[in-house]
Amino acid sequence: MYCKSCGSQIDDQAVVCPYCGVATGANQPAQTHSNETNTLAIVGFVLSFFTALIGLIISAIALHKAKTEYNGNGKGFAIAGIVIGAVEMGAIFLYVIIIVAGLAALGAAATTNAFLL
Repeated sequence: MYCKSCGSQIDDQAVVCPYCGVATGANQPAQTHSNETNTLAIVGFVLSFFTALIGLIISAIALHKAKTEYNGNGKGFAIAGIVIGAVEMGAIFLYVIIIVAGLAALGAAATTNAFLL
Protein backbone atom coordinates (compact mmCIF):
# COMPACT_ATOMS: atom_id res chain seq x y z
CA MET A 1 0.00 0.00 0.00
CA TYR A 2 1.06 3.60 -0.50
CA CYS A 3 0.88 6.48 1.95
CA LYS A 4 -1.91 8.91 1.06
CA SER A 5 0.16 11.82 2.33
CA CYS A 6 3.71 11.34 1.01
CA GLY A 7 3.19 8.53 -1.54
CA SER A 8 5.84 6.23 -0.08
CA GLN A 9 5.31 2.49 -0.26
CA ILE A 10 4.53 1.14 3.21
CA ASP A 11 3.50 -2.15 4.79
CA ASP A 12 -0.18 -3.07 4.39
CA GLN A 13 -0.53 -3.51 8.17
CA ALA A 14 1.08 -0.15 9.04
CA VAL A 15 -1.06 2.11 11.20
CA VAL A 16 1.24 5.12 10.71
CA CYS A 17 3.49 5.95 7.76
CA PRO A 18 7.10 5.46 8.91
CA TYR A 19 8.28 8.24 6.56
CA CYS A 20 5.91 11.10 7.32
CA GLY A 21 4.04 9.95 10.46
CA VAL A 22 0.52 10.33 9.04
CA ALA A 23 -2.09 7.76 10.08
CA THR A 24 -2.87 5.32 7.27
CA GLY A 25 -6.40 4.42 8.34
CA ALA A 26 -5.57 0.70 8.33
CA ASN A 27 -7.01 -1.50 11.08
CA GLN A 28 -9.62 1.07 12.05
CA PRO A 29 -13.00 -0.45 12.82
CA ALA A 30 -15.85 0.51 10.53
CA GLN A 31 -18.32 2.92 12.04
CA THR A 32 -21.38 1.09 13.21
CA HIS A 33 -24.52 2.15 15.00
CA SER A 34 -24.57 -0.77 17.43
CA ASN A 35 -27.20 0.46 19.87
CA GLU A 36 -29.19 2.68 17.54
CA THR A 37 -32.56 1.77 16.12
CA ASN A 38 -32.78 1.20 12.40
CA THR A 39 -35.65 3.64 11.82
CA LEU A 40 -35.66 2.94 8.10
CA ALA A 41 -36.59 -0.70 8.80
CA ILE A 42 -39.60 0.37 10.85
CA VAL A 43 -40.69 2.88 8.20
CA GLY A 44 -40.38 0.24 5.46
CA PHE A 45 -42.37 -2.24 7.54
CA VAL A 46 -45.22 0.22 8.15
CA LEU A 47 -45.28 1.47 4.55
CA SER A 48 -45.46 -2.08 3.21
CA PHE A 49 -49.03 -2.25 4.55
CA PHE A 50 -50.14 0.92 2.75
CA THR A 51 -47.93 1.28 -0.33
CA ALA A 52 -46.45 -2.08 -1.18
CA LEU A 53 -43.84 -1.00 -3.71
CA ILE A 54 -42.43 1.88 -1.64
CA GLY A 55 -42.45 -0.28 1.51
CA LEU A 56 -40.69 -3.07 -0.37
CA ILE A 57 -37.95 -0.76 -1.65
CA ILE A 58 -37.39 0.96 1.70
CA SER A 59 -37.33 -2.39 3.52
CA ALA A 60 -34.71 -3.72 1.09
CA ILE A 61 -32.53 -0.67 1.73
CA ALA A 62 -33.08 -1.04 5.48
CA LEU A 63 -32.05 -4.71 5.35
CA HIS A 64 -28.78 -3.76 3.69
CA LYS A 65 -28.17 -1.04 6.29
CA ALA A 66 -29.06 -3.43 9.12
CA LYS A 67 -26.36 -5.82 7.95
CA THR A 68 -23.68 -3.20 7.28
CA GLU A 69 -24.27 -0.34 9.73
CA TYR A 70 -26.57 -1.43 12.55
CA ASN A 71 -25.11 -4.82 13.57
CA GLY A 72 -28.37 -6.53 12.66
CA ASN A 73 -30.68 -4.08 14.44
CA GLY A 74 -33.93 -3.81 12.50
CA LYS A 75 -33.23 -6.88 10.38
CA GLY A 76 -36.50 -8.53 11.43
CA PHE A 77 -38.58 -5.47 10.57
CA ALA A 78 -36.82 -5.15 7.23
CA ILE A 79 -37.40 -8.80 6.31
CA ALA A 80 -41.05 -8.58 7.40
CA GLY A 81 -41.49 -5.44 5.29
CA ILE A 82 -39.97 -7.20 2.27
CA VAL A 83 -42.20 -10.26 2.70
CA ILE A 84 -45.38 -8.23 3.25
CA GLY A 85 -44.58 -5.91 0.34
CA ALA A 86 -43.82 -8.82 -2.00
CA VAL A 87 -46.98 -10.71 -1.05
CA GLU A 88 -49.05 -7.56 -1.46
CA MET A 89 -47.47 -6.83 -4.85
CA GLY A 90 -48.24 -10.40 -5.94
CA ALA A 91 -51.85 -10.05 -4.80
CA ILE A 92 -52.20 -6.76 -6.69
CA PHE A 93 -50.70 -8.37 -9.81
CA LEU A 94 -53.16 -11.28 -9.62
CA TYR A 95 -56.06 -8.88 -9.02
CA VAL A 96 -55.15 -6.89 -12.12
CA ILE A 97 -54.90 -10.07 -14.21
CA ILE A 98 -58.34 -11.21 -13.00
CA ILE A 99 -59.90 -7.80 -13.77
CA VAL A 100 -58.35 -7.67 -17.25
CA ALA A 101 -59.45 -11.25 -17.99
CA GLY A 102 -62.96 -10.49 -16.76
CA LEU A 103 -63.20 -7.35 -18.88
CA ALA A 104 -61.93 -9.26 -21.90
CA ALA A 105 -64.55 -11.98 -21.32
CA LEU A 106 -67.29 -9.37 -21.00
CA GLY A 107 -66.13 -7.69 -24.20
CA ALA A 108 -66.10 -10.99 -26.06
CA ALA A 109 -69.58 -11.85 -24.77
CA ALA A 110 -70.92 -8.43 -25.77
CA THR A 111 -69.60 -8.74 -29.33
CA THR A 112 -70.96 -12.29 -29.61
CA ASN A 113 -74.41 -11.15 -28.46
CA ALA A 114 -74.35 -8.21 -30.89
CA PHE A 115 -73.86 -10.60 -33.83
CA LEU A 116 -76.76 -12.76 -32.68
CA LEU A 117 -79.24 -9.86 -32.86
